[in-house]
Amino acid sequence: MSGKRMQGKVAIITGAASGFGKGIAIKFAEEGAQIIVADLSEAAGQQTASELGGIFHRTDVTKRSDWEALLALALDKFGQLDIVINNAGASYSNKATMDVTEQEFDLVMNVNVKSIYHSTDVLVPYFLETKRPGSFVQIASTAGIRPRGGLTWYCASKGAVITATKALASEFGPNQIRFNAVSPVVGVTGMTHLFLGKEGTPENLKGFVSTVPMGRPSTPADVANACCYLASDEASFITGVNLEVDGGRCV
Repeated sequence: MSGKRMQGKVAIITGAASGFGKGIAIKFAEEGAQIIVADLSEAAGQQTASELGGIFHRTDVTKRSDWEALLALALDKFGQLDIVINNAGASYSNKATMDVTEQEFDLVMNVNVKSIYHSTDVLVPYFLETKRPGSFVQIASTAGIRPRGGLTWYCASKGAVITATKALASEFGPNQIRFNAVSPVVGVTGMTHLFLGKEGTPENLKGFVSTVPMGRPSTPADVANACCYLASDEASFITGVNLEVDGGRCV
């Protein structure tokens, strides 16, 4: 159908089996994109791909070889790649910084930051060689802008994502490869309990939601709408932006 904002586009979405990633995948499919669902969870990933008419590829975003396989898959099935959504993320449970283990530190840095390095290192050469414009959108967090104790190294990882995104935008702007970030406030996803350090019930969310001027958590649809705009040709002159999807939390 004509008139869809993503018609003729091919998008890789990491962590697309659930939460924000699934919301993004649903939105992009509705807008006409061909979707590659990249996720560690085989059952949920296959289900999402099946629902949306996309393709699933089991992906560990911390491994370069998995990114190489994603690029090969996109080119084999669709003959092109246009959009990369780096949504897959990890956190440890909110706790005193001195209680964070080295393993937990490595987890957030590898999944949240090293994945961006790999996606850039593997996929940017494709855009440079083909001279195709490309659009990368990383899902960062308000934690990267307004960090708080209890999630120190998670906050640091998201701050790194935002800074790297801006640096990449500056470097590859002349090649028409755009890099933007979206920073949601806490939402109701499979990671909510980690951010709160307790079960993600409405009651437990109350305290945090009270700090959001618009009075609610973010939703997958909120994040998906922001990603859709930034990834689309409507935003062809937008790069290096960190778009806060936070109901005014960071004001």
